[in-house]
Amino acid sequence: MTDPGPDTTDVTDELARELDRAHVFHSWSAQAQTSSLVIASGRGCRVWDHAGVEYLDFSSQLVNVNIGHQHPAVVSAIREQAELLTTVAPATVNLARGEAAKRIVARAPEGFRRVFFTNGGADANENAIRLARLTTGRDKILSTYRSYHGNTGAAIVSTGDWRRVPNEFARGHVHFFGPYLYRSEFWARSPEEECERALQHLRRVIESEGPQTIAAVLLETVPGTAGVLVPPPGYLAGVRELCDRHGILLILDEVMAGFGRTGRWFAFDGYEVRPDLITFAKGVNSGYVPAGGVIIDEPIAAGFDERVFPGGLTYSGHPLAMASIVATLDAMASEGVVEHARAIGETAIGPGLAELAERHEAIGEVRGEGVFWAMELVADRETREPLPAPAMGELKAALLARGLLPFIQDNRIHVVPPCVVTADEVGEAMAIYDEVLSAMGGAS
Repeated sequence: MTDPGPDTTDVTDELARELDRAHVFHSWSAQAQTSSLVIASGRGCRVWDHAGVEYLDFSSQLVNVNIGHQHPAVVSAIREQAELLTTVAPATVNLARGEAAKRIVARAPEGFRRVFFTNGGADANENAIRLARLTTGRDKILSTYRSYHGNTGAAIVSTGDWRRVPNEFARGHVHFFGPYLYRSEFWARSPEEECERALQHLRRVIESEGPQTIAAVLLETVPGTAGVLVPPPGYLAGVRELCDRHGILLILDEVMAGFGRTGRWFAFDGYEVRPDLITFAKGVNSGYVPAGGVIIDEPIAAGFDERVFPGGLTYSGHPLAMASIVATLDAMASEGVVEHARAIGETAIGPGLAELAERHEAIGEVRGEGVFWAMELVADRETREPLPAPAMGELKAALLARGLLPFIQDNRIHVVPPCVVTADEVGEAMAIYDEVLSAMGGAS
């Protein structure tokens, strides 16, 4: 399908770049080294620049466009809401907000009835941390080193990767190592050993920090930016048991993993664990309008029936965002999008990546589920030395030159297309990955 694209009479890629260079300050970037890639329009799993150059989007932008670009039902719902009411104060009762919350809690475990809406994942985690501290009367938040929870005060300090270090202005944060068998911190040789030893490590951290000081353990159900680190069987259930033993709340961050990404509505549905607080954003409406939130277990929510919750956002439950959530979740349900994501992972993405790993020595490991996968690239399979940054930069440029929009993080290619990706599109992407890896000398 060819996208009609925008009217390019007065708008060109070069004008977009010129304006960007002159006026836009980019996140996580040295400003002289930002991307020159222009995206002007999209449809399904594809995007175009103003000149009509097409890219197959295997990044889902920031792993958030789960339902694909420009889904007509969602675009229509936003348009209809805009004609009715574009904004409303969060203290006001609004039907779109109630309908969105109703659909979200319908997918959550029994006993979750309330949603605190935010503008995205970072402030969802921020407010989950606040809820945990106010509920328990404790201060510390435990989270893993291999994690990303957002770029606001407490969320960025909960983050474990390098982005935490220049932003450590929030108090009460402790980090520990989660399971990652391919690069085990625990000298484990099997998923069972990794699980047991990672839980023992967490147990000792809790004991050493003082359980009575810990408000919550905050975990991405499946750490995303850190490498699509699918937890070994029993790990999340073990974390839940440790939390229960010490009166610690469990916050599961489903910002990236939720709403179809793993082939389930919530990633934790596959791991026999029930959290106390659930954070979400991204896939709940595919990022069409900024939105996120915290799904709150009823005992925690009831604690604020007569007690003021000291938090709020001007755009919490914004009508355009709420309308997009309703339309997205309804379309995903009626079109079987979540089931499709699971099936395409099992029948196309997983087998395709396994075949690539057999062909290319540069692939140290592939892992994932649904439409949430990563290829970990190495300079040496025996030592598992990560492929260096210059080589990863060359790979990214080569993929873009062949019309594939990738998600590159450290020494990994994250294979994260929209949940609606077709088998033919997966085959197209696999062929491009294969060509690029072969060109770099990675074929075995």
